[in-house]
Amino acid sequence: MEIVFQERHGVPFYACTDPRWCGAPHGFSTRLGGVSPAPWDSLNLGAGRGDDPARVGENFRRFCRAVGTDADALVKNRQVHGTTIRSVTRADVLSDPSLPGEFPADGLVTDQPGVCLTIFSGDCIPILLYDPIRRVIAAVHAGWRGTAAGAAAQGVLAMTERYGCRPEDILAAIGPGIAPCCFQTHADVPDGLRAGLGAAAQDFIFPISGTDKFHVDLKGANARWLERTGLDPARIALCPDCTACRLDRFWSHRIQGTRRGSMAAMIQLAEP
Repeated sequence: MEIVFQERHGVPFYACTDPRWCGAPHGFSTRLGGVSPAPWDSLNLGAGRGDDPARVGENFRRFCRAVGTDADALVKNRQVHGTTIRSVTRADVLSDPSLPGEFPADGLVTDQPGVCLTIFSGDCIPILLYDPIRRVIAAVHAGWRGTAAGAAAQGVLAMTERYGCRPEDILAAIGPGIAPCCFQTHADVPDGLRAGLGAAAQDFIFPISGTDKFHVDLKGANARWLERTGLDPARIALCPDCTACRLDRFWSHRIQGTRRGSMAAMIQLAEP
């Protein structure tokens, strides 16, 4: 199962093309295909970055049209780099796509068709989950702290414990984010991963010779968390693209700081 770079209606995005995902339109955005000027050029989907809300709303409408979701059905969180997964319904849909999320959490889950779960990233790892049997979706934002604490696994647990999903039925897509080539850290990140994953964390930690620093594979660590909850590795798609390497296609918080736009990942259950 692969995450494929594609373009529709002039808007590039990433999504799984496997037919098992057909009941859950979804996509991972790039920085391309929108209407915002520099420094947010051009598909800025971040409501709190200083861009004109009217442009943010238009960017959402363009991105949603491309991936097949509904810009008037968005649910968002105020992301706090934790592991809280919030169950949502149609009552949580924002009145305007340009509005920010208010609820402090890093994941969303629902079994209601038409609700469009939306999370944000700018190097952090976006994860989309879909159970085509029970028809449940989740979206999880995992920075390094969320990765270390198992935010991805908490998304799966929310699906299984609250909605009766079975891990072996769940499909997962790990989208574009910073890769080991560009994620250089001090010992705090490796120590955090070891605290969460134990000895298995070593598979994702690469010491840099002659320094006290490390390269860290956050995408691989999130995939391992998903496998620990019972997901079949063959049902986990991982996008290899690095947000810090490809500034022509993405924004990177590590490279560009705060004067930039935000990417989004979203997923919505189709009506049965």
